Amino acid sequence: MTDITKGQAAPAFDLSTDGDGRVTLNGLKGKSVVLYFYPKADTPGCTTEGLDFTALADQFAAANAVVIGVSRDAVKKLDRFKAKHDLKVVLGSDEDGAVCEAYGVWIMKKLYGREYMGVERATFLIDGAGVVRRVWRSVKVKGHAEQVLDALHSL
Repeated sequence: MTDITKGQAAPAFDLSTDGDGRVTLNGLKGKSVVLYFYPKADTPGCTTEGLDFTALADQFAAANAVVIGVSRDAVKKLDRFKAKHDLKVVLGSDEDGAVCEAYGVWIMKKLYGREYMGVERATFLIDGAGVVRRVWRSVKVKGHAEQVLDALHSL
């Protein structure tokens, strides 16, 4: 597993997004990036997390930050998810798992005694120069978006 830590250069990414878009780390130079990974679109925890970041979208934008949610879902599913819940964040599709691997969030998980590979709920705060400034692993959704916004303000 790749261990991304505070102070290191963020791994580059190039993702297809909702709305037939693309987003790259290089294309966001000069802006802070909140890159949050979530297991699966339109599930309860992932929906709550998306809604929480959406509720604070204006504050993230005012702080010159872009919020990007990443899952291994196909773009069409992300489009439906975004429209259904009126999400105001960019949703990136990592169908091949390359970005999840680069950030070390493709991990062994356990549910009801069954082991399987899945996406760890994790968030990376990246500054305008592409340096990781904060890492949250095994995120608990409640209050997380507020924690990230507070950390952004302290950069």
